[in-house]
Amino acid sequence: MVTFNIPKRPIIVAGIAVVVLSGCMNPLPEVTRGTKALFSPKTNSADAAQSSSSKIITTLQSRQSVLPKSSPFSEISDGVLAANARTAEAELRAAKLRSQARSKNWLPTIGPSVSLTSLGGVVASLLVEQVLFDNGKKKAERAFAAADVEVAAVNLAIDTNNRVYTGLDLYLTAQSAKARARVGKSAVERMAKFEWVMSERVRGGVSNRADLQVIHQKAAEIRSAYAQDVEEANTALAELAAMSATSIHDVMGISGIPVMSDSAEPLLVMRAHAEKDRAIAEATAARAGLLPGLTLSGSVGSDGSRGAGVSAEAENGIGFGLGSDLKAIDAQRDAAKRQVAQAVEDSNRRLAKLEQQLISVQRQQAQSQSLLDGANANLDLFEQQYDAGQRPVMDVINVYEAKIRSERAHVTHQFEVARIQLEIAKELGLLADGEEI
Repeated sequence: MVTFNIPKRPIIVAGIAVVVLSGCMNPLPEVTRGTKALFSPKTNSADAAQSSSSKIITTLQSRQSVLPKSSPFSEISDGVLAANARTAEAELRAAKLRSQARSKNWLPTIGPSVSLTSLGGVVASLLVEQVLFDNGKKKAERAFAAADVEVAAVNLAIDTNNRVYTGLDLYLTAQSAKARARVGKSAVERMAKFEWVMSERVRGGVSNRADLQVIHQKAAEIRSAYAQDVEEANTALAELAAMSATSIHDVMGISGIPVMSDSAEPLLVMRAHAEKDRAIAEATAARAGLLPGLTLSGSVGSDGSRGAGVSAEAENGIGFGLGSDLKAIDAQRDAAKRQVAQAVEDSNRRLAKLEQQLISVQRQQAQSQSLLDGANANLDLFEQQYDAGQRPVMDVINVYEAKIRSERAHVTHQFEVARIQLEIAKELGLLADGEEI
């Protein structure tokens, strides 16, 4: 460390030296905000406004939810968001405060200094330090704090979209189970009639008791499936009610969700970009700490002494492994950029999988509708032939059982389509308005 001491001078010498040295340092790269800014409030405010602007946060704020207004999905979304603890919001607020603190790191630091003299006396002084040149460390710290705010903002959007999806997933689970329960309730009532008919035929000696046992078994299976559907619906509704601030028991139905995989940039990709900027800023600050910088300092002692000086030193010292340390930092920057490419690939793979699942479920839905229409037609024909004495009751029961399976599958596919659409919207961060988040 090289130090130039100027003893017993007015503290104003420090300010003059700052101005002179900052002018000399202008040609050097990565110069941290100089003292010229200390006397130019307009420049400070303009630079602060520029640093506070964020493309990522602006994009998040401009996003609109794909959930139709005044729809069942919108009601569930409003309810679960109203009861949100918003832990990620507190983390964002903390990141913003840290960024505000770092935005002023170019200003001088003022602090006390206490030393013991050779005569055993204690001298207290006020020390003022101003960084003149730090290889861009202060600038990198401000960039790190700004990127940290962006990461926290994306995490808040991810947390909010995940919560909305969880609530809507529970709602779809309850509605799907209710729809299957309605089918099961009708089936239970119909099988009870078949049991009565067969028991009468067995009592009259027209049918075999084994057929009655088979019908009892089929009816028991249908009653068990119905009970499971009711329990699944009640469980999902209870869990949804626990995470909602409004009553959801009167909400019914589903809505179509017009969303495509290219509607917006996925949230995980946006977070990868913000984390890349943060990692690069961290690497830049670490690199600056390995190189020497210039600092101007001035002090006023309790004994009336004054002094000012300029020091050149490296924060972490300069060792024999400096070259390897610098290469490692460059590798850290490259790794951060590669993580963005990996995040894009992973997101594209997930979206491609969801799109294919959506196409498959939509095909199955159309197929199950066709099978259900055929099962209804067969059941009508078999009942007519049964009434005419051309078919035994067991044939009618078998056809009716196939019809129930087709109807349950068709109901499941209807809600599965909506579920996959919600997953795509969650991946893209389109389940909640950005301004409301």
